[in-house]
Amino acid sequence: MKNGWWYQIKTMNLALIAVIPTLVFSAFSYRAIAEDPGLCFMITSSGKMVRLGKLCGVSKKPLTQNNHKIFRVPIKRRLGRTPVIDVTFNDNNTFEMIVDTGAHGTLITSKMAHTLELQATGIMQAQIADGTQVLFPTGKVNSVAAGGVVANNLEVAIAPKAGVGLLGHDFFGNYDIKIREKDVEFYSR
Repeated sequence: MKNGWWYQIKTMNLALIAVIPTLVFSAFSYRAIAEDPGLCFMITSSGKMVRLGKLCGVSKKPLTQNNHKIFRVPIKRRLGRTPVIDVTFNDNNTFEMIVDTGAHGTLITSKMAHTLELQATGIMQAQIADGTQVLFPTGKVNSVAAGGVVANNLEVAIAPKAGVGLLGHDFFGNYDIKIREKDVEFYSR
């Protein structure tokens, strides 16, 4: 009974099921997002873009635009809407840190200070986001680096209760910053 009405209905239902996702996608795909994949990427056979920045070492080599160097650092995740990136201290230890455009200085956690074997050498008074004045012990690190941007001999605050560090203007103050969807760009001035 392959030529009967039941077979034709089943065939029609399967055909509609195959078309429905396309119709739904077309109805809601009104926004296009252009993305600059950088210099090192590949497209898989299924059409998915795969970034190869670490393999190619692109993050270490800046792009240039109008004679200004551009350093791109991938965003690992976000806390709220604030980007978190990998930052390397003393050429050896890498930690996740929040790119805090409102912070004057860099703040590390006590766990980071312990890993870096950083000794407190001073005290810093700082105003936190709610306006409260707080005292933090400070220490000096030899270098702080992210995606090719490097700051040397940086005095950092050590926050005993912080869960993640904050990367402040003392690190990126000589750069203009552009926070993109998947990376942070540092433009040399």
